[in-house]
Amino acid sequence: MTIYPRRTRFFVAAAAMTLVAGSAFAQDPQAEKTTTTTSTVSAESAKPHPLTPDSVTDGTVTVAGKPIAYKAVAGLIRVGGTDQQDATIALDGTLLPDSGMVPPKPGEEPATATMFYTAYFAKGENVATRPIVFIYNGGPGSATMYLRMCSFGPVRVVLPDLGHPAGGPYKIVPNEDSLLDAADLVFVDAPGTGYSRVMGKDANKAFYGIDPDAAAFQRFIRRFLTKYDRWNSPRFLFGESYGTTRDAVLAAALQRHGVDLNGVVFLSQILSFDNSADGSDGNPGTDNGAFLALPSFAATAWYHHKVPNQPAELLPWLHEVEQYSLGDYATALLQGTDLDATRKAAVAAKLESYTGIPAATWIKANLRLTGGQFAQDLLGTSDETTGRLDSRWRGPSMNPMNSESDYDPFSESIESAIVAAMNTYAHNTLNFGKELTYEPSARMGGWNWDMTVKGQGGGWAGTSSNVRARLPTP
Repeated sequence: MTIYPRRTRFFVAAAAMTLVAGSAFAQDPQAEKTTTTTSTVSAESAKPHPLTPDSVTDGTVTVAGKPIAYKAVAGLIRVGGTDQQDATIALDGTLLPDSGMVPPKPGEEPATATMFYTAYFAKGENVATRPIVFIYNGGPGSATMYLRMCSFGPVRVVLPDLGHPAGGPYKIVPNEDSLLDAADLVFVDAPGTGYSRVMGKDANKAFYGIDPDAAAFQRFIRRFLTKYDRWNSPRFLFGESYGTTRDAVLAAALQRHGVDLNGVVFLSQILSFDNSADGSDGNPGTDNGAFLALPSFAATAWYHHKVPNQPAELLPWLHEVEQYSLGDYATALLQGTDLDATRKAAVAAKLESYTGIPAATWIKANLRLTGGQFAQDLLGTSDETTGRLDSRWRGPSMNPMNSESDYDPFSESIESAIVAAMNTYAHNTLNFGKELTYEPSARMGGWNWDMTVKGQGGGWAGTSSNVRARLPTP
């Protein structure tokens, strides 16, 4: 079963900043010392310390004319790098006293992650029947500050439409489009992002990859359901972009652990990376990304008035483009080198009529443009590039001679406002994280994401990572 939000106001983006991996294992200041200049640390001090206490605050938001009082909980949940290890961890983040585990030697601590979340519980509701939705952005390696601060949470940062905010201060206001009227909401930052951290031996390998990431989230969700006694609530997942990849793998992982779902939401879904407009040139012979992207290219060209003899209405014309994409265009691409020159020229001319990109460019590209090439070429005469996550945006090309756009004007324009708003909201409203660094992304400092799908193989975009088979049966 799939559910879709009734409100569609959202801003989504992917960030690329720095990873700061904090240590979760305190060093005992009273540790025994030798008579030499070398100090030793006791095994007792290598135990994981208790987590930072949750912060609980109250708020009110009006949705569809109805005021909703809510409790907000900002906190951390520690998860293990394996299910067996996870079962030895108490809800306060320490080892269970009857776990049977021997405290590790310093430097041999097993991989664990602390995962930051903000949970919003509507007051006066029957938790036995109240739905709960776990919400996350993607990346991979992106914090969930976008959906938390711009989309479905009870507050949002005010952003201009199609404009770069001039700088702080940024205004945070109640979000009249919040989903809190329909369900309790839990926004979760992936390991290594936001206030979430990874630590211990081989921590990157334990948490950074398609399967390890989903495993961390399933452990988080099961711990959350226990902590707040929500095992009998209707449960939903809500992922954006790579978060939809996580949706599929996570839903299957939860089902294997006895947790069924009432629904899954895929926002900007990517389940098979062969369908992406980016990277398809790295997997020759796979043309899905090319013909599936054409309607988006055409809609972008229409918005920027680059379509020759542009029609007045977008949607009827876009339906024509879609039919061509799945018909004549896909057929031409699948013919490969058997496509004769006359037919190839005809297809290139048709592509020019839909996108404004010259037929000669389409011929040179062998009728296949990646998303980055299209973004760089569409407004090339003005040395501008179009946005990717929201292609209405435009910005100066960093290097007009590049073959592909090397940044996204949309995300670059709004990211600073969202980072500032997230920090301000966490510190001043949620009363959490005042001494911590909020990391918008984990994509630095040795970060390396394993795109292998267990039992399938695969790799990065364009090399056949596909999680469709992970979707559990209804």
